[in-house]
Amino acid sequence: MQRVGTQPLLRYATGAFALASFGLIFLMLLFLVVYAYPAIRFNGTAFFTSPIWNIGNQYGSATVTRAGFTAQAGASFGSLVFVSGTLLSSFLAMIVAVPLSLLVALAIVYRVPAALKPLANAVVELMAGVPSVVYGLWGMIVLVPFIGNRLSPTGNGDGLLAAAMILALMVVPIMVATTRDVVQAQQASIYEASMALGSTSWQAVTRAVLPSVRSGIAGSVLLAFGRALGETMAVLMVCGAAINTLPHGIFSPINTIAAVIVSQLESALTDASGMAQRSLGELALALFVITLIVNAVARIVLHGGDRSGAVG
Repeated sequence: MQRVGTQPLLRYATGAFALASFGLIFLMLLFLVVYAYPAIRFNGTAFFTSPIWNIGNQYGSATVTRAGFTAQAGASFGSLVFVSGTLLSSFLAMIVAVPLSLLVALAIVYRVPAALKPLANAVVELMAGVPSVVYGLWGMIVLVPFIGNRLSPTGNGDGLLAAAMILALMVVPIMVATTRDVVQAQQASIYEASMALGSTSWQAVTRAVLPSVRSGIAGSVLLAFGRALGETMAVLMVCGAAINTLPHGIFSPINTIAAVIVSQLESALTDASGMAQRSLGELALALFVITLIVNAVARIVLHGGDRSGAVG
């Protein structure tokens, strides 16, 4: 009797917590929309097409009014440099991280001896838990000088390549853990049947196992991509903090949405009109929406993969 009475309580409790999570996301989105509304009206569509970010003249009294909202004279808020830096660094990071993560995950499942699997899994989970500032510090001390001295023709190691490598290093543990779990959840008979038909181990994995879990792998890639889009401190420490300059190569300095919000917040607070702060809020809103969409698609893909696997 006690067991029967507990089930409705647990169901209602878990439902309430799930609803609270959606409510929190909605409130965050609502706050950003309300806070950034003056900037949305003031900046218009030029916010996404202009590469110029200038909070204006903070030492004069002249102002400019647009759509009923006021900013300092000379103010211009364009996000093109930051949006392009965010997307380029994340895409380049995924190009490096996806094949590496697949190989590591498959090695853990099929090649690492059973006695060493707990250690391998612990290392992966430990890497996922390392604070981002630690990765950024390693990037400043080791990666940036290496790129500047060995690879970059300009001798400058800060930029797109360094940011992408740091992001790849940070998302690999997430992808490895997710892919490992997806592969392990697949029926072992698929691998064994392929081996029984004369396939090599590599053929069994690439032609039988991986196609059967492609939805789960795609979901893990999207989850890692969403993580890369929102990374802040590690990228800020190695990206070069470019302002008003679009990247023209992999060694060019860049800036990302998350990084520029942190780096420009102090100067934005000196804007008496408040438009610089509101424009940073608009940047945060754009990043929130992009990340939310990517993660929602990832969850849908993962859920679809789980359902197809269950039906199979």
